[in-house]
Amino acid sequence: MNRYSVKKYTENHYKTWNDFIAQAKNATFLFHRDFMEYHKDRFEDYSLMVFEGGKLVAVLPANIDQDTVYSHQGLTYGGLVYNEKFKLASVIQIFKCILFFLNSSAIQKLQVKLLPSVYHQKPSEELNYALFLSDAQLIRRDTLTVIDLSTSYSLSKIRKRGVKNGISNRLIVKEVDGFYDFWNEILIPNLAQKHQAKPVHSLEEITKLKALFPEKVRQFNVYHNGTIVAGTTVFESSNVAHSQYISGIEDKNELGGIDFLFYILITDVFKNKRFFDFGISNESQGRKLNEGLSYWKESFGASTIVHDFYEVQTSNYSLLNNVLI
Repeated sequence: MNRYSVKKYTENHYKTWNDFIAQAKNATFLFHRDFMEYHKDRFEDYSLMVFEGGKLVAVLPANIDQDTVYSHQGLTYGGLVYNEKFKLASVIQIFKCILFFLNSSAIQKLQVKLLPSVYHQKPSEELNYALFLSDAQLIRRDTLTVIDLSTSYSLSKIRKRGVKNGISNRLIVKEVDGFYDFWNEILIPNLAQKHQAKPVHSLEEITKLKALFPEKVRQFNVYHNGTIVAGTTVFESSNVAHSQYISGIEDKNELGGIDFLFYILITDVFKNKRFFDFGISNESQGRKLNEGLSYWKESFGASTIVHDFYEVQTSNYSLLNNVLI
């Protein structure tokens, strides 16, 4: 255990943390402290930093609730973040040190939501193997619908028809700096009516994130005769353009607004990205699939990757003692 030391993140580590995130092989801007802390009043931070000597070599964005530490519940994904120099054996030892630290701090369980593979700068599934070795249990699996834009893909006939409708109806797609129209006229009413829910981000929060990350948080609206009819909020990382929110006015669907919007995004705006991620179509912790929503995404030529969530007993650090031969 002596090779690595584990410490809880404090505000004094702000620059060190962010500098590390910027060069990691499996991180996005969601792990920047400014993004993590926009809703810090909702979560008790328990992010961890792993050092080798005085050098930071890994971080775990996390929060705590009672006797369980979670991959930060305010983030879409998480896991152990490290740079490309670290080999599998080292990641196993780092994860063992984290479990030992948590167990020594009277924390019983660690829940980890992995970073989906499309967000990796380079292959980075060392933690997946360490979780297997430590007898972690799969507790949730979501399905992301993703287009690999570096390969050939094709729209279905029904999507092409929607795009044609958008063109014939002279729809206009615009990137805008503000979120007020989309949030208040489309997103909030639709979520309330269809799901009795609210957006994860309030209007104030998404506006703040845009100010903090102006090139990463982007809003695209569709207009018909000057009136907004659909829109999407995109989180852009190095490899991936991800639609965080998608919504349109129900009685305007015949205009082809959403189909036309995503055709423009995948064939023009983000054509040079490696992946376009439509997000999940799951409910009930991954146990239910919205078939219609999943089909709509797939009909753009997208297919499925999984997003896994694990729970591991911190006492299982001992299972990693004799792994290396």
